[in-house]
Amino acid sequence: MSESAIQRPGSRKLSSLAALRPFVARYRLQISLAGLFLLLSAAGALAIPLAVGQVIDRGFMADDLAHINRWFWLLFGAAVLMAVGGGLRFYWVSWLGQRVVADVRKAVYERVLRMSPEFFARTRTGEVLSRLNTDTTLVETLVGSTVSFGIRNVLMLVASSIALILTAPNLAGIIALLIVFMILPVLVLGRWVRRLSRSAQDRIADISALGDESINAVQTVQAFAQETRESERFGTTVEAALDAAKQRIAASTILIVLIILLTFAAITFVLWLGARAVLTGAMSPGQLGQFVLYAAIAAGSTASLSEIWSQLQRAAGAMERLAELLAIEPEIASPPQPVPFPQAPLRLHVRDVYFSYPARPGVDVLKGLNFEVRAGETVAVVGPSGAGKSTLFQLLLRFYDPERGGIQINGVDLRRLDLQELRRNLGFVPQDVVVFSGSAADNITYGRPHADQALVDAAARSAHAHEFIGAWPQGYDTFLGEKGVQLSGGQRQRIAIARALVKQPALLLLDEATASLDAESERLVQTALDAASRDRTVLVIAHRLATVRRADRILVMDQGQVVAEGTHEELMEQHGLYARLARLQFLDQAERAPDQAETAALTDNP
Repeated sequence: MSESAIQRPGSRKLSSLAALRPFVARYRLQISLAGLFLLLSAAGALAIPLAVGQVIDRGFMADDLAHINRWFWLLFGAAVLMAVGGGLRFYWVSWLGQRVVADVRKAVYERVLRMSPEFFARTRTGEVLSRLNTDTTLVETLVGSTVSFGIRNVLMLVASSIALILTAPNLAGIIALLIVFMILPVLVLGRWVRRLSRSAQDRIADISALGDESINAVQTVQAFAQETRESERFGTTVEAALDAAKQRIAASTILIVLIILLTFAAITFVLWLGARAVLTGAMSPGQLGQFVLYAAIAAGSTASLSEIWSQLQRAAGAMERLAELLAIEPEIASPPQPVPFPQAPLRLHVRDVYFSYPARPGVDVLKGLNFEVRAGETVAVVGPSGAGKSTLFQLLLRFYDPERGGIQINGVDLRRLDLQELRRNLGFVPQDVVVFSGSAADNITYGRPHADQALVDAAARSAHAHEFIGAWPQGYDTFLGEKGVQLSGGQRQRIAIARALVKQPALLLLDEATASLDAESERLVQTALDAASRDRTVLVIAHRLATVRRADRILVMDQGQVVAEGTHEELMEQHGLYARLARLQFLDQAERAPDQAETAALTDNP
């Protein structure tokens, strides 16, 4: 299956459970143990009615006390076998359920992490999280109890039916008719329950998706004073889920009441027939007791199997949703036989690149883009919004591939390189920095988890982050909070620069790293960028003239092409697009000069 948005299935096919086979098959020993103890517990349960019948018919009538004791010991032994076998069966199937679900969750999560940005552009994050949590819980129930209960009840039904025939053949036929009478209405109502269960599952996914979206944008929600509106939206979604759950519960209640009524009606009817048979001498009291217990086992197994069928349907639907994620193949992947990553210093060559986003086919964002960055050179890319600057970085990181043309590092096309190795060798500082929930050290070493403290210190010093980190009581072990809420904009950017530098990349990509900073933070970050640019090839997207003028060369992009290149002075003399953008920024800076002067006097400590 190619990478695309996940879809909600319209049906629940049991064949989708086949996707569980590779996850279950690796635990054959545990499955064998669970099966063994299942058979032992079923044997114990089936032996109890036989022992009860013998106790009634022979134990109470025999004069020999040892004879009486033997049958009571048989009854106790059957109970012990059922209890021990049942307990060990529960342990192993529960273990298997937890283990399989853990493997499924890891496999799905690993697959999702490898999806390209296009997948996430079409798919709600909350939907994926719902599948990782709600759907895997249903699969856990399936593997950890439903399957073993189903097999046990099938065995009990078959064995008790045989025992009924051997005990009283004339009444066994009536029991068979009663079982059929019980199954038919249960199957009809079961479809209704399954349909409502599917609706309830989808509503839970809606809750997860909406909650994830709102919480991730909580500052925007608060900034626009929309807490009440979002609470109402969430409340409406929760109520819809509650209504779906109540409908499912009501249907399940009707089903349970019907099962109990039919089961006890069948047992009562059999007791009535059996009592008449005892009075006429056709059956002994022990045979009647034995027959009734076997009939109760058969009826109970039938009722349980109908419920298990419903659970199988729900689990099949859940596995179908998970299997969709497992079946999706990332469109961007490493080649079967990648070539080694080129040795530094690196030169970059973009050759006649055309590209349009999959969501907007035919709308070219890049149109024959051509340029080269020499080894050790710092090149700034400028241009109006929509010129294709950020798209260029998306291609360099291989989040997408060009439709035509190619991008080469030291003459090697990016598509011939191992994807992980390519990204490990690139340093990237985005405009919108992501700070993970963890310590400062955790965030700086994110791209190189085993970096020693000396390397971390060096990267932080180069990024001018060591000063403010060292001022914290816990230093590099300081917890930064969810999404780094305790950091200022300048501090976040400098930690991002340190994160890129600790990888010691030969090619550094900077995406408007100072665009949203105040004057003092911009000065500190710019100093950090200057240090980061030494002895490596740098490509920087920039709007600020302070950043652009430090570059060895400037590329001017417009409508997906390079329309001019040169130094700042050369481009100003051409009186083209760059000169116009520079004049607009000079005017903007002139208007903001008093504010910047005041801001420059402030520190960037939060």
